Amino acid sequence: MRHSKSDRPDDSGASPHDLPDGAAPGDLPGAETPRGDRRTRRRLTIGAGILTGIAAVVGAVLVTPIVPSAEAEPALDGFYNQQPQWKSCDEPRLDKAGAQCADITVPLNYAAPRGETITVAISRIAATDTANRRGIILSNPGGPGGPGLDFGVDFGAAMTPEVKARYDLIGMDPRGIGRSSAVHCGWPRGFGLQSAGVDAVGYAESVATQTELAARCATTNGERLRYFTTRNTARDMDVIRGVLGEQKTSYYGTSYGTYLGAVYTEMFPERADRIVLDSAVDPARYGAVEMMRDMGVPNEAALDDWADSAAAKNAEYHLGGTREQVRATVMDLIRRSAEKPIRVGEFDVDEHALPMMLFTVLDDPRQYDVVSDMVRLFADAADGKPVNPDPGIIKSLAYMLKADPADGGAQMAIMCGDVEVPRDPAWYWRNIEAARATEPVFGAFANNITPCAFWAPPVEAPTVVNNSVPALIVQSTGDTRTSYGNAQGMHRALSASRMVTLENVAIHWIFGRYPNSCVYAAVNDYFRDGTLPANDMTCQRD
Repeated sequence: MRHSKSDRPDDSGASPHDLPDGAAPGDLPGAETPRGDRRTRRRLTIGAGILTGIAAVVGAVLVTPIVPSAEAEPALDGFYNQQPQWKSCDEPRLDKAGAQCADITVPLNYAAPRGETITVAISRIAATDTANRRGIILSNPGGPGGPGLDFGVDFGAAMTPEVKARYDLIGMDPRGIGRSSAVHCGWPRGFGLQSAGVDAVGYAESVATQTELAARCATTNGERLRYFTTRNTARDMDVIRGVLGEQKTSYYGTSYGTYLGAVYTEMFPERADRIVLDSAVDPARYGAVEMMRDMGVPNEAALDDWADSAAAKNAEYHLGGTREQVRATVMDLIRRSAEKPIRVGEFDVDEHALPMMLFTVLDDPRQYDVVSDMVRLFADAADGKPVNPDPGIIKSLAYMLKADPADGGAQMAIMCGDVEVPRDPAWYWRNIEAARATEPVFGAFANNITPCAFWAPPVEAPTVVNNSVPALIVQSTGDTRTSYGNAQGMHRALSASRMVTLENVAIHWIFGRYPNSCVYAAVNDYFRDGTLPANDMTCQRD
């Protein structure tokens, strides 16, 4: 895909350290403009001193890349030949499904297999039709950074009894996540992604936050952090395949899991059996820049759909009688939260967090009333009215704004360790400003800087996916997390794939989450017979 000159990090048409109008040399964007009741202590961190801090972090984090050795290292034989020690999973859903779990030992760094090792936790829901058993289905639920040990329960529920009975369904917490030698960064917040805010002051705060998150990960984990990558997870998957005694593996992945599956097909094409990729990432756009920027437009479209729903129920929610009025209510709340964070329980919801709260629930149209309830609650709280947030809102706010042992450090380790990104804060600022007209709510999130701008370079080049391994791609046209264009990119990268489109539905992750007879039949038929549709096909909502 072509980008305009101003969109390209290496050809911006401007000095790499251009600042917004009004900013002095040496200042971060917006350092000169204190605002209203904005938190004074946070504001004091913004200015010329922050650039010095950023330079120190980058200098501490950036080191010379390490190039892995050849894949066929003889020392890997011991990993492939280990015997799994099955045990109870001690997880309610897996235990109810009759699953067993095991820890598989793998190298931290496949270029040095005799060095440090880590463990990867897997689960197995065994095939019940042993006479017609096909093999295993490895899986991943996305993220990156999502635990997947119990994911077999979810996608297994969408399989027909006949198909499910023929496979061992293998769940996995990927390296660095959950029970698999988890990465912990000691963040003061759980979630690493945030909106840049309404102006340059807010963006400067965001730059400071992302700098701090990257520094904490580097300080807490050191050099080992650099080996929690997609390519190494794909290698782990192949070790698991070998440990389980299979010549090939089938695979079901959703969201980021589609990228992981595609990388596996590129690295181990002869080991790939029946591959299903649900809500797909374009491998050429994967990472903390282009993939994220692609989320802006579909989230604005979903916000329009929700606004229509809220307007139709204005007598209940009082957010506005038209789409435009509902959107105006949202924009006003974001502006007000920038001046004075909205107090909800123990949490201060500001311009960085409020758009993200919307983002977390717009990926399923069945939750639009939940969105309306949440916006109504924020509006009442901003007006000083007493509010009683439901547990779901409190849980989301807690992860977003409080320290959490399962923080998003693993997510950043994977994305930042996979693909290098531009490092100049001014580059992101220009993109944020350019997006505001067409993406007023989500442009400041989709184009925002992330910890990856202050991360060590990847140890390996990104995987170029371009092969003819057969695969089935399923995708909704309105997906807010992995846009429809991303799925089309995956389709092009896997030249022997077929694509099943669920039309006019804004759902992310279909098989196992959003029942649809047409999509479910296509997936089950492929897992049963190994036969892809003769042509791409389109499904309608039931």
